[in-house]
Amino acid sequence: MSARILIAVTHLLGIGHLVRARQLARALAGAGHEVTLASGGMPDGTAAADYRFVQLPPVRTQGTDFRNLLDESGIAATPERLAARREQLVALAGELSPDVVVTEHFPFGRRQLAEEFLALIAAARAANTDALVLASIRDVLVAPQRPERLAETAERIATLFDAVLVHGDPHVLPLEASWPVTPEIAGKLVYTGYLAEPPASPGNSAGSRETILVSGGGSAAALPLFEMALAAARLLPKRAFHLLIGRGIAEADFAKLRQLAPANATVEWARPDFPALLAACALSLSQAGYNTVLDLLQAGRPALLAPFDAGNETEQALRAAALERAGLARVARLAKGPHALAAAIEAALVQGAPPVAAVDLGGAAGTVAGLARLLANRA
Repeated sequence: MSARILIAVTHLLGIGHLVRARQLARALAGAGHEVTLASGGMPDGTAAADYRFVQLPPVRTQGTDFRNLLDESGIAATPERLAARREQLVALAGELSPDVVVTEHFPFGRRQLAEEFLALIAAARAANTDALVLASIRDVLVAPQRPERLAETAERIATLFDAVLVHGDPHVLPLEASWPVTPEIAGKLVYTGYLAEPPASPGNSAGSRETILVSGGGSAAALPLFEMALAAARLLPKRAFHLLIGRGIAEADFAKLRQLAPANATVEWARPDFPALLAACALSLSQAGYNTVLDLLQAGRPALLAPFDAGNETEQALRAAALERAGLARVARLAKGPHALAAAIEAALVQGAPPVAAVDLGGAAGTVAGLARLLANRA
């Protein structure tokens, strides 16, 4: 059964949410559905070949301050910009009359954008009273501290949503490890497996089997990791380090990293052949974001995780701890300093490659199958 599907996503810090939404769009389009992806974060320059892509007036945040939304220039987003976003989403719903609406992360997050998500859902249901409304979330969430916000999420799930697509594996990391799963939520969970890209071939990466590959996703939050990696590189002059810097890092900070690099460290902007480099490296040193971890699991190389945990962020720490318990990675704490990181690198190299991961990485097929069941039940 082919369906008209509208996916709404806004990434605010890195690009992880957008990457996952694009994977979701490709999987559903590949199954014969008519997919439109509306993105409200900063453009990433990626073309959409098999689905329609709509760019909303973008907003972003600075650091871990998710309360204050900024525009492209770093100026506070005006009420007019937020109204334009909302009106564009409502117009899309009216134009498409979607059979399925997917809100990425909402209502478990993006509370500052709740008005536009709620307007989208209302417009979709007005255009098509039979429209399915689904939430799409990653394996780990950051639960609010205030009980009334948890109750608000549970109430919205109960009254507005038909199901929650959890792009993870409950045998590795169930949702209740990071979010209180109430009866209202539990009955609507659909685990799809992780939304992983196909594994990459090592390709022609001569010499990279001796390289420590350091990566930090697409946000500026990885800057402390890169600085500490260079400090560790100076302590390990016989080890080759290769730092791939995401575009979220400012040009000035990139230039500083290159200046600080010792002779055994190469610093360059992130490359599209990252999965191939990862598949061929001696050791990966990275944060523990969703997409990075999936690349690691696909590559099957030794991995050392330094999770981002600034502010109240617990997502990466929970994911890294789960992988360490499963014997799939080791965890390092940057706060312990460069000598501890250097020692952790040597220990990870001695331990070698992890066992074959018994993790469900078939999230694309799992999502397609889960949606087919939901549509069949609705028919």
